[in-house]
Amino acid sequence: MTTIDTATITVELPDAFDPRWNRLPGIQVDGRRITIDPAEYFFRFESSTWLVADWELVKAQLLDVDETTGSAVEQLALDFIKHHGESTSDAARVLATAYGVYTYLFREEHLAGLSLPQITADHLRMLREAATLMALNKVELDGHISNVGPCWFFPAATSVVFDLDDATGGMLDEVYHGGWFNEHRRIESIEAHAALGGRLVHGCQSVPDQSGGVVAPYGASMDNFRDDLAEFKTGWIEQVYAHRVTAAE
Repeated sequence: MTTIDTATITVELPDAFDPRWNRLPGIQVDGRRITIDPAEYFFRFESSTWLVADWELVKAQLLDVDETTGSAVEQLALDFIKHHGESTSDAARVLATAYGVYTYLFREEHLAGLSLPQITADHLRMLREAATLMALNKVELDGHISNVGPCWFFPAATSVVFDLDDATGGMLDEVYHGGWFNEHRRIESIEAHAALGGRLVHGCQSVPDQSGGVVAPYGASMDNFRDDLAEFKTGWIEQVYAHRVTAAE
């Protein structure tokens, strides 16, 4: 494990998180209060700064903006980040911003019209919680992955925390990465992720293979990202699964 010296991360979010997050090392959930010890929680923690934009500003100025023939939604998001993005070392701010983003992206109004009967409101809650914690992961502009926590390996982490079988964990992983599998949701995702300083990228193919996702800055080298990811993931996935609770326990 690579880590830098940093203080304990503490945040209080609008809603309580599942107490089973306490199964993972370095994280303590007590209702709405989450405490993370970076030295225990992360597999790799080399950076304690993140790029964020004010979520209320994103909601007011970006979410309802339509792309045109001369300005794609990705360009709109990039321009917004250039004008409003801020570097912060306040991890609690990152988590609070992320919870706003994912409360919006995984809202229950989507359930009725998206032909995904296997996804429930409880699954959306799981997605909101896991994706919020994933916001502390980080990719540098050169493509190096500087921060990696257990939620990078989405199906493994959700199987430990929420007692999901592999098929259900993989299904949630696809919903997280797929932006609900249609263009309207993809556009929502691009605009909302401007609050976290980039766009959601992942290393998986069409079937989740624990290659994870991260909000990466626009312009980050995806070739280096892919190569770095391939080198580290196998051993760390096994460490996450080691915390799975069996029926006998």
